[in-house]
Amino acid sequence: MDQDIVEATSKYLFPNYGRIGLAFERGEGSYLYGTDGKRYLDLVAGIAVNSLGYAHPKWVARVQEQAAKMAHVSNLYFVKEQAELAEKIAAVTPGDLDRTLFVNSGAEANEGAMKLAVRYTGRGRILSALNGFHGRTSASLGATGQTKYQQSFESLISGAFRHYDYGDVESVKELLDKDVAALLYEPIQGEGGVVSADPGFYKALREVCSDNGTLLIADEVQTGVGRTGKWYGTEHYGVMPDIITMAKGLGGGTPIGAVVSTAEISDVMTPGTHGTTFGGNPLVCAAGCAVIDAIREEKLLENVASLGKKWISDLKGIRSESIKDVRGQGFMIGVETDSDETARRIQAAMRENGILINVCHGRVIRLIPPLILTGAQKDSFTSLLKEIIA
Repeated sequence: MDQDIVEATSKYLFPNYGRIGLAFERGEGSYLYGTDGKRYLDLVAGIAVNSLGYAHPKWVARVQEQAAKMAHVSNLYFVKEQAELAEKIAAVTPGDLDRTLFVNSGAEANEGAMKLAVRYTGRGRILSALNGFHGRTSASLGATGQTKYQQSFESLISGAFRHYDYGDVESVKELLDKDVAALLYEPIQGEGGVVSADPGFYKALREVCSDNGTLLIADEVQTGVGRTGKWYGTEHYGVMPDIITMAKGLGGGTPIGAVVSTAEISDVMTPGTHGTTFGGNPLVCAAGCAVIDAIREEKLLENVASLGKKWISDLKGIRSESIKDVRGQGFMIGVETDSDETARRIQAAMRENGILINVCHGRVIRLIPPLILTGAQKDSFTSLLKEIIA
């Protein structure tokens, strides 16, 4: 890659990212094109962000049209594009979750959801899962039950958070009392290694929260907007949360997050209780409208559900000591290897052969491609994986 990019990055940017030695100049479909002139099949999708891949014609047209008219206007006024996107979200969100607050990221969505729960219930504690991940702002970091992300920032993290064992409802019951405003859960723990629990666990969460007057918050920042083959990951378990948060795939590459709840709960957020300058500006909302329209018109949920099921089956069929487990749903798949070293070796070999993959939680290969991925493209990864580990 261009050494000038490396030098400028080192000179002018914070050193907080462990960067891989690649840079890209453009993307098309499920492919990225590097400054090295090489084409790469992208199974990372900007970490589950580029839901329509790159340069999707409908998305590009809508964003270009909006940028030419008005990219931003203050929330001091009514915003047409916000209303349009909120209506589209309400149409694909289960139950009476039909009120939306727009923000700029997943961490902000989770912070907004927790503020909403505290204000609605009048309580001050939040329960979240060990091994979870909810963002890197102060409150969302407090909810993130992984000490590696919290180390050296403990003084910023409120004592309002308690962490339960994911998948163990008894540990939830031990912590749940009348001081708990909300319980936060991921339908699949993404950063935690693509981990899910028994379906009965999520239903039990709903029951104990309802019995205690505690709000149930589904963190769908990574699992939402079609990633698992349904609009929201929690739909696989037949569980209705009180609040859903989303971000990543919603904007197709633009920075947008959202908190969705009921009219009753959302009504407590009166003017002045919460806000954001950039949240839900016309440009990102236009992008979000294009994403939802494309998912519906191109039947991408069906593509993700059917191909994802076949992909998991194919990967489970690989017989190798290097692979310890395959799990996930739709286009959120975790391939657990036998060691961190094996995962990194596979990642490097894939990259050398023109395929980009992500490694999370040390030894888990996380497959989170664009929702437009084809059967031939998934097969190219599986075939290469067999060669690498042979």
